[in-house]
Amino acid sequence: MTGGYVDGFMFAVPKKNTAAYTKMAKDAAKAWKKFGAISYYECMGEDLEPKAGPDGKKPRSFMKAAAAKEDEVVWFSFIVFKNRAHRDQVNTKVMAYFDKKYADMKDFTMPFDVRRMAYGGFKAEVKA
Repeated sequence: MTGGYVDGFMFAVPKKNTAAYTKMAKDAAKAWKKFGAISYYECMGEDLEPKAGPDGKKPRSFMKAAAAKEDEVVWFSFIVFKNRAHRDQVNTKVMAYFDKKYADMKDFTMPFDVRRMAYGGFKAEVKA
């Protein structure tokens, strides 16, 4: 990985909204790459039941961490940047672009519950 900063997201999407979310994510990926993100990933959960460790304890699952319901799938997504300043510059441009592009869609309903989304910026400490 060449970047030194990552914005990470985790959220649950109702299975019935997977196509709508994927379409939205592809549009977002184009915008972030257009304005300078190094890479953009949207990853749909597939193997989310953790195995017990040698001590017999199981780590918390992504399903529980995302408070996902039976009819939802967890997504883990991240965008890679050079550094935090680069992230801030790119995100400012992306938000302005989306504000203009979707100005007539103020009543748009997201295909997932945004209040249950986890988001944060992370400085890369170990890169291999």
